[in-house]
Amino acid sequence: MMVSITRCLKSLLPSLLLGWLLMAVPGLGTVLAQAPSAGTESPVLRLERSDDALWLSTQLQFDLSPAVLDALQKGIPIFFVAEADVLRERWYWTNKKIATTRRQFRLAYQPLTNRWRLNITSGEIAEPALGLALNQNFDSWTEALATVRRVTRWKIADTSDLAPNVRHLVEFRFRLDLSQLPRPLQIGTLGQADWSVVLASEQILDTESGK
Repeated sequence: MMVSITRCLKSLLPSLLLGWLLMAVPGLGTVLAQAPSAGTESPVLRLERSDDALWLSTQLQFDLSPAVLDALQKGIPIFFVAEADVLRERWYWTNKKIATTRRQFRLAYQPLTNRWRLNITSGEIAEPALGLALNQNFDSWTEALATVRRVTRWKIADTSDLAPNVRHLVEFRFRLDLSQLPRPLQIGTLGQADWSVVLASEQILDTESGK
């Protein structure tokens, strides 16, 4: 009996330790949930500067796990968030953030029509409701996901915000937003690699050439 109890305690120890760490260290759960998933690559950013705007394009490389697809097919919408910051380099201080943009993707399955619906909202982080909204329907989740993966000529700053003869840095982030899931599912996906989609990249912008 003593051996059985000892084995049981050993099997529970990792779970108990993780629970204690989550309570003792604020924010640890978020870090674990957003750890980069295996097989993802940093996206290559293509920056284009026109007379009035700075545009970002990229092709994201990631897949959805069977667990995420199962949740989608059960009618649970999944949210993705893309964010881009434009910073002005300063040798005498930390870089100055001059522009921040955000794009949210809501992917959901519609059982009555057997189709997939993708809602894309683009706008400032502080006021996403004031941004532009795009709604699309697809016959398969692969078609919808291909649209999420493809970012084409996304306006991330006004050209007037870019100071002449100064280097600027563009930081790009993309993630599956676990905070938008139903609360019970948020708890269930904590630390689960199947629910981790996090990509990030940064690139120097040559203000003169716009590349």
